[in-house]
Amino acid sequence: MNNGFPPGFLIGTATAGHQIEGNNVASDCWALEHTPDTVFKHVSGDVVDFYHRWPEDVKMTAALGLQALRFSVEWPRIEPAPGEFSRAELDHYRRLAATCHELGLRTFVTFNHWTTPLWFAAEGGWTNPRAVDRFQRYVDVTAAHLAGEIDWAVTLNEPNVATVAAVGGGGVGGAAVGDRDKALQQATRRHSSGTDSFHPMMLWEGDQLGRYAEAHRRARETIKSHVDVPVGWTLACVDYQPVPGFEDRAAAVRDQAVTSWLEVSREDDFVGVQNYTRRFVGANGVEKPPPGTPVDELGWELYPSSLANAARYAASVSQRPVVITEHGVCTFDDSLRLEHTRQALRILTAAVADGLDVRGYLHWTLLDEFEWFSGYDVTFGLVEVDRETFERKPRPSATWLGDLAAGRVQL
Repeated sequence: MNNGFPPGFLIGTATAGHQIEGNNVASDCWALEHTPDTVFKHVSGDVVDFYHRWPEDVKMTAALGLQALRFSVEWPRIEPAPGEFSRAELDHYRRLAATCHELGLRTFVTFNHWTTPLWFAAEGGWTNPRAVDRFQRYVDVTAAHLAGEIDWAVTLNEPNVATVAAVGGGGVGGAAVGDRDKALQQATRRHSSGTDSFHPMMLWEGDQLGRYAEAHRRARETIKSHVDVPVGWTLACVDYQPVPGFEDRAAAVRDQAVTSWLEVSREDDFVGVQNYTRRFVGANGVEKPPPGTPVDELGWELYPSSLANAARYAASVSQRPVVITEHGVCTFDDSLRLEHTRQALRILTAAVADGLDVRGYLHWTLLDEFEWFSGYDVTFGLVEVDRETFERKPRPSATWLGDLAAGRVQL
């Protein structure tokens, strides 16, 4: 049975280390979670213990019929102190990737998904002039160790998301809670190197496009020096649409939040598109969905066409093939997740049939996760996880997506 996508199209799922592994204690996020005026609703803690239970989860992913798994290697684990690399942690991620291959899953390896080592943040994080050198050194060691087990490489996950949040398009895991300035002051007192402020990756401000673009380019070339695989980065691609009469304003918002970043991808092998919603832009800038609009639990509009719209725009600007590296629904109502995903993929298949070059679709996310600022109050998970026993129970959406990937059902 044909699932509607062309031969070779990958359907899988995406994850991120800090959100599912547990006890990422050497990271900037862990430190920030434990400041008195934390901006996180909960501490991550054990999360769902993917760090130890990954063999079970990889087997489950393959058994469902899915074809690919995106996961992040955690820089704080691999380099817990400057220049000190853990062979045990590098081996851990190599075993994870190798097991994916043994079970027929393609691997999408993300080198940075929103966490940096505590020592890196204490030195000023990405504001430090040595930051890109530090990142490249970590990428060099990690890519060399994982070479042969990487099918697709992602340098940085959603480096533009702070810009998206700044223009009003939604951020990471909902809005930060607590007092941001107090939390950063407390973290600086606790963790600063003495000469720099503590700058966790999720909360720093500055020339993010310039710094991240440089880090991305150097990481891409470093990865390529070890393994000949497609390399790109992933971007938060909100589907910005104008209120009639405000086309110029909408274009300006989109240029700032998305277009300038997509232009960097012109040098890459692909661009990772991460889309969840659309936003209208009117007289006062980015608008919230009006009352009565169907929304998810983060207040994001449920608009299935946004996925194909975002992919089409990303392809037109970057002039590169697209991989949907994240798309999903923040809800505990799995019937809503399944139907929204089905509708979005139907529209995407039509765009692909019309010539849009999309190579794969990775659903966010495999397991109930730590959703950053919102903690455990919300989820995007295809698989329900009991956080006391860690028992995994695939939801109907997981079974359906696996059946679609395996060609057992059609859209």
